[in-house]
Amino acid sequence: MSNKPTDFTWSNEPNPHHVRVRQILKQHPEVKGLIGKNPYTFLVIVGLVAAQVGLSYWLRDASWWLIILMSYVAGAFISHALWVMIHETSHGLIFKGKVPNLLAGIIANLPHIFASSVSFQRYHLKHHAHQGEHDLDADLPDFWEARLVSNNPLSKMLWFLFFPIFQITRTARLNISLFDRWVAINWIIQLAFDVAIFAFFGPKALIYMLISFCLSVGLHPLGARWIQEHYLTLDPVQETYSYYGPLNTVAFNVGFHNEHHDFPSIPWNKLPQIKNTAPSYYDSLLSHKSWTKLFFWFIFDPKLSLYSRVLRKEKVKIAKETEAAAN
Repeated sequence: MSNKPTDFTWSNEPNPHHVRVRQILKQHPEVKGLIGKNPYTFLVIVGLVAAQVGLSYWLRDASWWLIILMSYVAGAFISHALWVMIHETSHGLIFKGKVPNLLAGIIANLPHIFASSVSFQRYHLKHHAHQGEHDLDADLPDFWEARLVSNNPLSKMLWFLFFPIFQITRTARLNISLFDRWVAINWIIQLAFDVAIFAFFGPKALIYMLISFCLSVGLHPLGARWIQEHYLTLDPVQETYSYYGPLNTVAFNVGFHNEHHDFPSIPWNKLPQIKNTAPSYYDSLLSHKSWTKLFFWFIFDPKLSLYSRVLRKEKVKIAKETEAAAN
């Protein structure tokens, strides 16, 4: 009998974050004090962009082996950190007002070669509001995508390698507009940056940024972050997992994913304080401590595949007795 997964795990339970946040706020109302903006994050964005541009200049005439090596050991981490910064802007956690956050995201996007920060905001906020609802949550694999990749190690490695392409195809199923004036501005600024890097630094500098971008979300231990967040790796029911390993230091606490989903209005630097304030809620959840271990585990364990996700047909309302207990 084949152990090949053939379907997702379907749930009739409400989004667990919507339930838990009510319970935490009842017992720990002081968590509300962590909500706010962190304008100093913009300085982090500027520093990261400058570092990636500086490395691309340094590698403009380097050997290909050095370009690939530096992309793996340095560029991928910078590119990944810039993804975290874009994520912060999508939640409006840097500045007050929509426009300054959009502009900050566009600047953070520059070393990624492809314009994506504005459109990311569109579908990422849907992911929070409709976690597990296939037609509204672009974080979920497509049905054809899960069938194609299955549980074959080589297929899973290729999926990691081409993850950005798979992610783009998922947005087609969302019933939202992914093109507007701001998306156009994102592309105009991005293309101008790409042309400038190519003209003044040369093709190798641009390719270094491209490889760094692909590795930051793909065939690299950093790519395990996408598995860590919502794949059913440690428990057949728990939908979201946090990562409490050392790479949170260079990933700006993005591993605190349960905490972030519970309180998406709290900036990256205060996410650990959520766990410290309400430890009983988070210590009782399973979590990961190594992205590298998870990366290889996901690839080679036949029990894990793109089907290892929870789906719900529609948003499930919180039961009245559960809501009453929280209030």
